[in-house]
Amino acid sequence: MSIGQDEFVSAAKDLIDQLVTTQREAIAAAAALVADCVLADGVVQAFGTGHSQGLVMEIAGRAGGLIPTNKLALRDVVTYGGAPVDSLDSHTERDPAIAHRVYELASPRKTDLFVIASNSGGNGSIVEMASLVKERGHGLIAFTSLAHATAVESRHPSGKHLHELADVVIDNCGPMGDTLLPMPGGGQVCAISSITSAFAAQMMLADACARLVAAGHTPPVYLSANVPGGDEHNKGLESHYAGRIRRDP
Repeated sequence: MSIGQDEFVSAAKDLIDQLVTTQREAIAAAAALVADCVLADGVVQAFGTGHSQGLVMEIAGRAGGLIPTNKLALRDVVTYGGAPVDSLDSHTERDPAIAHRVYELASPRKTDLFVIASNSGGNGSIVEMASLVKERGHGLIAFTSLAHATAVESRHPSGKHLHELADVVIDNCGPMGDTLLPMPGGGQVCAISSITSAFAAQMMLADACARLVAAGHTPPVYLSANVPGGDEHNKGLESHYAGRIRRDP
């Protein structure tokens, strides 16, 4: 098999088509949870580690997205919790204990909804956060690769994966290992989960906003900060959620 942009486009289109065909019901169910959260004056708390932080950025704090959204990350223990920078490393995402501190620093309300993204769904901090979220009575939406998650053992002491704990599971339809194109002599290139997860997240947002409009509620969404009036619009709506949502400086 040759490798190039045409091959990637073809393979990526196939997986996006698979996502659209197989995940509509799950995305609609997730959108209902998002809309209910907004109507209940809740905040969508989005959490991911590694490259799954890209999905968090897709959900929280971008133009065209909902304002009542908050980014959660392992580095919160440093940025907001005062932990030393060297307390984090490439294996921190495997530590279940850190999830408790990240959750505490967010100070979520009962009405808040959690979205957790993890391609493998088995790292300790991810599963522990999911367990904690459900113990505290929050709704939980998972973005994951079921092909990957069901093929590997969990690193969490419980042996569970993210998708086993969520109220709604959205399968990003990515393959085991995340990459699409095999190379001559072994190995593969071109990851896909960030693309399909972002696509699903925007489908979810569209359905959630449709539900809010149908309920007679104007969806509180961001304007681009780079268009006239964007800053004023955004700050006005953000003020309602003061102390509950964080935005990068």
